[in-house]
Amino acid sequence: MASVFEDIKVIGEYEQPEQIAAKLEQMKDPDVIGSVSDDTYAERGVKALPDWLNLFQDQPWMYATYRFGYIALRKSSSAQPQLIQDASAIAPDPSLKNSRINIRLDRFHVEKYPGGGTHDILVTFAARNQVAENQESLSFSQTYRVRERQSAGIAGYPIFIGLHVGSQGVAFECSTVNVKNEEDKTILSALESSPFQSGLKLLTTAQPAIAPFTEITLGVVKLLAQRYENVPVQKFYLGLDFDQAALGVSLTEGNYIAVQVPNETAISWSEWVYKPDMGAIVRQGDNSATLPYNYVIFRISKYEE
Repeated sequence: MASVFEDIKVIGEYEQPEQIAAKLEQMKDPDVIGSVSDDTYAERGVKALPDWLNLFQDQPWMYATYRFGYIALRKSSSAQPQLIQDASAIAPDPSLKNSRINIRLDRFHVEKYPGGGTHDILVTFAARNQVAENQESLSFSQTYRVRERQSAGIAGYPIFIGLHVGSQGVAFECSTVNVKNEEDKTILSALESSPFQSGLKLLTTAQPAIAPFTEITLGVVKLLAQRYENVPVQKFYLGLDFDQAALGVSLTEGNYIAVQVPNETAISWSEWVYKPDMGAIVRQGDNSATLPYNYVIFRISKYEE
C-alpha cells in the first residue's frame, strides 16, 4: 500500500547539490551564512560547489535511510539498563491480531535540522484503521519547538488511541517539516488548538468525521512542505505484521525507535542501551555518549476500555 507521504520529498532525497544549497540559503542556515560571502550561490556560480559540498558532509538532516530499534516493555520497575534490539529481530504478539492498540509518542529528538537554532517542526503521523471490512486512513499532526541536540518536552503523547489492527498487522508512517516561513507559523498555531491536541480517539465503527479531519491534516503538511523557506526533513514508513520474516518488523507491545542514519550499518544496537535512571539512550559503558542522530520513539500498547 502506497505511503500517504509519497509525494513529499525530504531534503535528503534532493538529487542536486544546488537544490540543497538554494534551500539552505532560503532558510538562512547559520553554517551557510557563516561560511560564505554575502553573494548567493547563484551569484558565485559553479566554482562555489566544492565549498558548498563540504557543508553537506555528515549532516544528520541529509540522510534518507532509517534503522529501527526496539525496547521491550519493562516487566517491573527497575533502574537497570535495558537492551535495544534491531526491530527485525523481535517476535510478534499474536494476541494483537484483530485487536485494538494505542500508539503514543515518547521521544522526538532533533540532533540537527536545517536552519539552526530553535526549530518549529510539524510532525505528522499516519495509519490505517481497519474497521469491519473497511479501512479508514488516519493522520494526526502536532507542532513542536525543539532546539538542536535536544528533545521535545513530551512523553506518552497520544497519537492514535484504540487503533484497530487487522489480521495482517498495521502500517504506521511519520513525516516532519521544518517550518521557517513566518507566515506559515500562524498555521502551526491552529494545530495547537484543542481539537488537534489530544490525538485521535477511535471508535469501534467507522467515523464520518475522520475523513475530513485526515484530509485537512494531510493537506496542511503537503502545503507547508512545498512553501518557501520550509523543508521536509524526516519520513519513514513502517509495516508491522505477524510474519516473522527476516527483514520484516513484527507487531508487539513496546517502544520502536526510528533513527535517521547515513547507511544501514551506521548503528549496531548491541552497542547501545536505554538507561531508565537517565531517561536516555546511551552507548554501553559511556553515559555521556548519546545517539548522534535525529530520531523518533513511539510506543505501542494494548487498548483497554
